[in-house]
Amino acid sequence: MKRVVVTGMSGITSLGENADDIFKQMEACKNGIRYMNEWEIYPDLRTRLAGPVDHFTVPKHFTRKVMRGMGRVALMSVISAEKALADAQLLDHPILQSGETGIAFGSSAGSVDAVCEMGSMILDQTMDKMNATTYIRMMAHTSLVNMSVYFGIKGLSLPTSSACTSGSMSIGQAFEAIRYGKQTVMLAGGAEELSAPSAGVFDVLLATSMMNDTPSLSPSPFDADRDGLVVGEGAGCLILEEREHAIARGAHIYAEVMGYGSNSDGTHVTRPDQDSMARCMQLALKSADLSAEDIDYVNAHGTATDHGDIAETQATQSVLGYKPISSLKSYFGHTLGACGAIEAWLSIEMLQRQQFMPTLNLKTVDTNCGKLDYIVDQPRDIKAKTVITNNFAFGGINTSIIFTTGDHHD
Repeated sequence: MKRVVVTGMSGITSLGENADDIFKQMEACKNGIRYMNEWEIYPDLRTRLAGPVDHFTVPKHFTRKVMRGMGRVALMSVISAEKALADAQLLDHPILQSGETGIAFGSSAGSVDAVCEMGSMILDQTMDKMNATTYIRMMAHTSLVNMSVYFGIKGLSLPTSSACTSGSMSIGQAFEAIRYGKQTVMLAGGAEELSAPSAGVFDVLLATSMMNDTPSLSPSPFDADRDGLVVGEGAGCLILEEREHAIARGAHIYAEVMGYGSNSDGTHVTRPDQDSMARCMQLALKSADLSAEDIDYVNAHGTATDHGDIAETQATQSVLGYKPISSLKSYFGHTLGACGAIEAWLSIEMLQRQQFMPTLNLKTVDTNCGKLDYIVDQPRDIKAKTVITNNFAFGGINTSIIFTTGDHHD
């Protein structure tokens, strides 16, 4: 089997669009959550909190013609991918269009504006709002298709639309595509654009935070007084590459992807299953040929929901023991299809910096949560080599990915 490394990374978040800016904000204990005045037109929506990307840079060469078939989610995806390819020094490299490069990328859904255009035909019996790009912008694999066309990529296409594991499953499937010799390079990640309906999905389940008057204090994963999740938006992209190919061209290697596990609960659509979560982590360890002792840090899914936090932390304790753990959703909110990619990117960044961010707003750990080494109050310096990042989605779809900067092959 081939070894797989990460040679490029990028993303767009509510705290910035490069790692240095994002880490400055996190070190200052700031999150990207704000009150959404735009949502006051929805009187039945209880939450008014979200983590919007209020600004991201659109390069000048993204002309109107280039962006014609891109909604917001696809635009963030393509821009993130271009920056990640540039970081890997693969932008305009002949391998991109050789068939040896593929894409695994996902989102929960396409652009909401396009859904509205389509919906007008049903609600108003008119096609006036529909145009030639409506479906392209609406479809769940809009990001992947736009990336493929923009870069001329002709290899494997692995679109994932699995709610909150869309981004992580993409990375896992890209890892396996290279590991088993199907591709040499893979663009992998996920994205999501913010909309009121995305908050409404959780609002009707009574799973959203109601701390509308104090946006900076929410969400609060694992806290005894947590009151629910906050939705966000963004994008993240990793460039995965076969290790020998990366070494031969002198690429900078950020980390190696050691293992990936994914499974399904098969029990309930929205209620997390602790046993399945535990098995997923065990699958990742088996894939990596590592033991629990090899894991130095756990990047949690940590949404700040009542049942989710308990099930996840109990599962983590049962498999990994007393490990340092934190949730980056306390900074960005739940970015849905993007979270697995953003959290993988920033987990590798934390490995590089040997500094691991605390869970924001965590004051008193819920006694029902697992006994873990929760990182709180300030960043922690850890001499870490190997991390695991976990994501769990509606439908009972679970993923665990292991990254390392050490050499476990010796």
